[in-house]
Amino acid sequence: MPSSTQRSLSDGHELTPAPFGRTSEGQAVELFTLTNIHGIEVRLTNYGGIITSLKTPDRSGRFDDIVLGYDSLSGYLHDSPYFGAIVGRYGNRIARGRFTLDGTIYRLAVNNGPNSLHGGLRGFDKVVWNANPFRSEEGTGVALDYTSA
Repeated sequence: MPSSTQRSLSDGHELTPAPFGRTSEGQAVELFTLTNIHGIEVRLTNYGGIITSLKTPDRSGRFDDIVLGYDSLSGYLHDSPYFGAIVGRYGNRIARGRFTLDGTIYRLAVNNGPNSLHGGLRGFDKVVWNANPFRSEEGTGVALDYTSA
């Protein structure tokens, strides 16, 4: 039986939002579960736009989670392997936390030894995104947006 927040849609897809916890700053974080008519399920959170789980069948039809991730928000808050996260504002390492653009040297916070990695100390994987569940002719999903200062 669907929970009170679960929406069974006329095309057989389901979208279920649920509380996932709070950040250390007190921001509410949600976990969204999307399931299609074939039983394939993806879970994502508005914390870092992280895909926490993707359950899909193998060649024998057995469903299993194929994504590395944590079962709770705490794992994402206290560990940083970037599992399933949106990487940004830049991806990879910027050596020694600095780069030159048009003759100007820019210095960044370092978070990977002497380097700046995947957006630095507060990359896109460490912020709460605005989450907007939707259903349209194109499909069902959750649109995430974040305006970076």
